[in-house]
Amino acid sequence: MRRGIAVIAAALLAASLPAAAQDAEHPDLSGFWSAPLQAFPMPEDLKAKLPPGTVVIDDTGPAEFPRGEYGGLELTPAAEALAADWQPEDDMALDRVCLAPSIVYSLQGPFPFEIVQAPGLLVFRYEYYDQVRLIYTDGRGHPPADAPHSKMGHSIGHWEGDELVVDTTHLAPSTITNNGLFHSDKAHMIERYRVSQDGKRLEATQWFEDPEMLANSGARFVAWQKDPAGYVHPYECDPTFALEYQGVAGASAE
Repeated sequence: MRRGIAVIAAALLAASLPAAAQDAEHPDLSGFWSAPLQAFPMPEDLKAKLPPGTVVIDDTGPAEFPRGEYGGLELTPAAEALAADWQPEDDMALDRVCLAPSIVYSLQGPFPFEIVQAPGLLVFRYEYYDQVRLIYTDGRGHPPADAPHSKMGHSIGHWEGDELVVDTTHLAPSTITNNGLFHSDKAHMIERYRVSQDGKRLEATQWFEDPEMLANSGARFVAWQKDPAGYVHPYECDPTFALEYQGVAGASAE
């Protein structure tokens, strides 16, 4: 929690420096955004902006694919081998249950987040696993390919009209779906964010590709509601939950 606050403070300090483009000319995405319990269909105008051949998968919010179902995503042999070896019990081990996923998966979850917007920078603070993400809109590019990779990756953004377009690379290997489909460090993600005319809803498309794990590209649509009175709760993952899970699983097997 303290680390997240420190990151935000440092980011805002950096954002006070001159930026290549003034975000004041664009919509204000700042505020607390809560995830609705129901899913929404992707608007046709946003779907039209996805690359040809993109598969839109429907696993946002509480929904999860069953084992062996990937919503139309086509797995490479490498991805198929990993999926075949995956066991859900592995993720519930004491040393793994509190490992945060990458933004490729965590973006679709039913958790709220907060946006802080400043000239040249946006900070996304997620409740899920207390993750913090920096999106640079000051005109910089991505670092060299051999720069460190992380679960949040490296994100740069620009505005296309009223839409924030975010390009993310340098992602550490992690999960695409919660059923054994993984992405590699070659994964690439592009998001589009826009606020509804009344300012009460934030909509986003998430497009992703990975030449090592996917033979096609995928996308999700996610929407959040503005909650002026809301705030991000500490996630505080407790690894002892794994022991409870193992006890229940063991009792069920008897």
